[in-house]
Amino acid sequence: MTTVFTFPGQGAQRPLMLQHLPKHPQVREAIEQAEEGLGVSLGALDSAEALKDTVNVQLSLLICGVAWGRYLQANDITPAYVLGLSIGAYPAAVVAGCLRFTDALSLVKTRGELMKSAYPSGYGMLAITGTVFEQVQAVVEALQNQGKRIYLANLNAPKQFVLAGDQASLKQAAERVRKKGSGTSSLLDVAVPSHCPLLSAESQQLLETFQYIELDEPVVRYVSAAKARVIKQASAIKEDLALNMAHQLHWHDSCEMLVERGVSKAIEMPPGSTLTSLFRNTLRHGVCYSVENTKLNTLYFGGRQ
Repeated sequence: MTTVFTFPGQGAQRPLMLQHLPKHPQVREAIEQAEEGLGVSLGALDSAEALKDTVNVQLSLLICGVAWGRYLQANDITPAYVLGLSIGAYPAAVVAGCLRFTDALSLVKTRGELMKSAYPSGYGMLAITGTVFEQVQAVVEALQNQGKRIYLANLNAPKQFVLAGDQASLKQAAERVRKKGSGTSSLLDVAVPSHCPLLSAESQQLLETFQYIELDEPVVRYVSAAKARVIKQASAIKEDLALNMAHQLHWHDSCEMLVERGVSKAIEMPPGSTLTSLFRNTLRHGVCYSVENTKLNTLYFGGRQ
């Protein structure tokens, strides 16, 4: 079976997510690299209080994704593709073999700090489920025409979208969706307005930082959720990682593209299982697993490329 590893983004985090990593030499090595590189213990990153900080959230998701990805690879569960949602693109690039983990730690810390400093409060993201693209787009455009700072950030499924912007505008969008009676909405546990032009300046700053980082050609095919295509060149992956905070994400299109390429198995790295549910919308004749809800031997069965 042709397998893709998927890596979740902000909103999936949960307290103590780094305290239950698998016991394995490669995982221990990753933990030691993280603690040494960041100068803190993992417990300082994933406590309930620490996860109120977007920098700690992004670092925790990076470490968790890399640890579990390497653990599965060490157990001969190998992906043909990797696909990450938002910050999930960074552990995906590490597991793909093109970004060094030590560099990823530094870059993700910088990424989180840039996003946090730009929007320390008053902004966030809103999930909308149960309505179609045209209705969501109409709500966004109507608010934008009133001068509101709100954007369509993620196209996750035919009837699942995420908006980014200031909290007041997001609340207005939620109310308009409710009045239409064809969808539901909920604020995500995300403190910054990702995947929209509000972070364009910060993404360019991060791209400048990337110029000092050397990437390798990937040994596992890297998929950009912003472009919904496979990226092969290290220079293009570098740009994709740096700019993804300001680019709209096309998760559903990315999944469809992978199914067209023959992917029949999707395995989601912890924490959570949201990406598994989303992938099932497309992978109707394959299998989708979230690692935290599945035994290793089940993941292994048919899990090779």
